[in-house]
Amino acid sequence: METTGNTSAYDHQFSLIETYFPDLSERQKEQYAALYDLYTDWNAKINVISRKDIENLYPHHVLHSLGIAQMLRFKDGTSVMDLGTGGGFPGIPLAIMFPETHFHLIDSIGKKIKVGQAVAEAIGLKNISFRHCRGEEEKGLFDFVVSRAVMPLNDLAKIVRKNIRKEQVNALPNGLICLKGGELANEIAPFRKQSISIDLKDFFKEEFFETKKVVYVPL
Repeated sequence: METTGNTSAYDHQFSLIETYFPDLSERQKEQYAALYDLYTDWNAKINVISRKDIENLYPHHVLHSLGIAQMLRFKDGTSVMDLGTGGGFPGIPLAIMFPETHFHLIDSIGKKIKVGQAVAEAIGLKNISFRHCRGEEEKGLFDFVVSRAVMPLNDLAKIVRKNIRKEQVNALPNGLICLKGGELANEIAPFRKQSISIDLKDFFKEEFFETKKVVYVPL
């Protein structure tokens, strides 16, 4: 990224994370700060983020992933599966944010899992695991499943219902938390009475979030 004086676009973007989440530990700040170089390097070898979008890593990918934290702050000991994680979103930013929650990231594309594993290892994430598989193949039990625009809610719910454990430990009943964009009325319709939807523009002022939502469905 271009640097002007002592202020770079990178510094401005990274500062967004600290602005919206001011209680981060120094360790968490270091881990978030390391993501740009790691993803830039890996993205040159294995395309997990649009080449045009890599410079927007923090607002479009890291901060977007952390929108899930605006729906629910996971309690210590929670277990979460990230379905269709790609190169690690939303799982890796969330694993940094919630070090006492375990995140299990799965994707059907092996080379994308390879990138996520390498990034997690480089920043020393201990509360994370990875698996190259389809959602239908994963039999583990979790408190929540998270995803970022992988597929329509109804299809996703059918796949992951088997993965939701019965015991409850969080403020919301166990279920599905998805990052979504655009018009969702039809998609949410089957779950309308029980779902919760929040607009990320109410939390993050950047234009990117104008149409972005977090949708929760208990399962």
